[in-house]
Amino acid sequence: MADWQRTHTCGELRDSHIGQTVTLNGWVLITRNFPNQVFIDLRDRYGLTQVVVEDSDKALFELANTVGREYVLSVTGVVRKRIAGKERSDIPTGQVELEAKSVRVLNASPPLPFSVTEFPDEELANEDLRLQYRYLDLRRRSIQQVLMLRHRICKLIRDYMDAHGFLEMETPLLGKSTPEGARDYLVPSRVFNGEFFALPQSPQLYKQLLMISGYDRYFQIARCLRDEDLRADRQPEFTQLDVEMSFVEREEVLGVMEGLAADLLEKCLGVKLSLPLPRMSYKDAMLRFGSDKPDLRFGMEIADVSDIAAESEFKVFKDCVAGGGVVRGLCAKGAADKFSNTDLKPGGKLASFVAQYKAKGLAWMKVEGDKLTGSIEKFFPDAVKAKLKERMGAQPGDVLLFVADKESVVCDALGALRSHLGSELKLYKNWWDEKAEHDAVEEKTAKKEKRAPKPFVAKPEHFQMLWVLDFPMFAFDDEEKRWVAIHHPFTAPMDEDVDRMESDPGTVRAKAYDMVLNGYEVGGGSIRIHRPDVQATVFKMLGMSIEDAKARFGFLLDALQSGAPPHGGIALGLDRWCMILAGTTNIRDVIAFPKNQKARDLMTGAPATVEGRQLKELGIELKQ
Repeated sequence: MADWQRTHTCGELRDSHIGQTVTLNGWVLITRNFPNQVFIDLRDRYGLTQVVVEDSDKALFELANTVGREYVLSVTGVVRKRIAGKERSDIPTGQVELEAKSVRVLNASPPLPFSVTEFPDEELANEDLRLQYRYLDLRRRSIQQVLMLRHRICKLIRDYMDAHGFLEMETPLLGKSTPEGARDYLVPSRVFNGEFFALPQSPQLYKQLLMISGYDRYFQIARCLRDEDLRADRQPEFTQLDVEMSFVEREEVLGVMEGLAADLLEKCLGVKLSLPLPRMSYKDAMLRFGSDKPDLRFGMEIADVSDIAAESEFKVFKDCVAGGGVVRGLCAKGAADKFSNTDLKPGGKLASFVAQYKAKGLAWMKVEGDKLTGSIEKFFPDAVKAKLKERMGAQPGDVLLFVADKESVVCDALGALRSHLGSELKLYKNWWDEKAEHDAVEEKTAKKEKRAPKPFVAKPEHFQMLWVLDFPMFAFDDEEKRWVAIHHPFTAPMDEDVDRMESDPGTVRAKAYDMVLNGYEVGGGSIRIHRPDVQATVFKMLGMSIEDAKARFGFLLDALQSGAPPHGGIALGLDRWCMILAGTTNIRDVIAFPKNQKARDLMTGAPATVEGRQLKELGIELKQ
């Protein structure tokens, strides 16, 4: 062992080590230079130790005065008690310090493009700059804690799945392109010019084949890739917990996965989840919340007022209902003083918000005392107003907001508006916001009382989970003029709906299910088709000829005829789970080396051009 190698980590030293000679390795967080002492806060991923260099050793003292932030040091010294009154109760090593006897600079560091030291209320550097120097950004303590949490989540998943009889198995990264849904990332073959592999959007087909092969219970923490537009909670490459089970029906899959969810919440955040989780049909979710991933942390359910609107004299409403559309609304409790009439009028911020979702307008009324006021109030007779107030549970100080259009537009617009108002009106509190408030108060109190801060404990009401079930099997694509699969073409229809697949596909329900947490879809799956005749019918409904289906999925059709058991599964979005449990809304915070919002790696410069020789080997010629 080299004389500079550590004997302990920077988070390890306690009173029990006083008097011992130890060696620490780490990075300089900060230095404090005085005429006869230099204090160095030395850190590694395990914690922080205060190092003291005395001026009794002149050469050592001079060296310590040259040390800067982010220098990598090896420090050997004697552990001693901190001076009374200088202890730190906020860190585990805060009762001791290391009196340095030797300091070796393992590597110096120039001034960095941004500070990796985090102080309360200090704004972070621009995200693109931090992604460009991601290796520096990863030194931030908060990022390290998130990635350690991610490791713990993966460990808990593996332990849980193993305890429930699942085998962890790997599936290929280089497969066949079967375009149906998101775009594939394609990899040209050097050996077979003009032919391409596709990187997996999911291991879907392989895990079904594993069930046909008799492996019964499979899981994989799988890397997947989709070439799609990015959002705050999406990346082109992502990780999912992929699961498949044989000889099961829907409830067995749901039971295993909600047990895993409860295990993660309890062991990561100390939250006990009440099981079984609530179940809600897709139809009810869309009607009541305008979304198939409803946030149940607050109320404000959507009310269908089509029948009442038809009794009014408001032409927009009457024409909409007569034309087969719907009129639905939200009652924003106590919001009359939160939104001015200008906010509510055409061109105002709420009307502009719903316009993003193709709504042609936002009608509104305020409840002032016993009266309704607003631009459309005059079109409603008193008896109709009374019905409207009763249906929507309206009270003085509330604002009633309406959208009239075809059902899909109304659902999209009001579902998004409900979520927006939930945040805008602070109808719920994210657990991490409550934690930040708790920690700020507790830090001051603990310092004053000279004790360690009490940890924040999340509450069950911070995590509202449910299953959404009975999704439609198909949706009609107006552009392509054909039916498309809402989930994927391997999802089984409900048994009682099979006979209507060709005669009335719009009414067929799928054996599909989504796990929803606080308005996020955190998992989705289905019972699969295990009968070759049903799979062939689904391919036919999606516009595939027999020849086309065989060309794309011949191996699956053959396998289904070779003794395929009933089977089903699910995939949980690991990145999204980490994001929620870590208390962030940006998925890039929980990935070690993420892409930016334009799918670029700003650190390495990927994607990038390649040499002409490489393209020639692949049989590719670029056109200008």
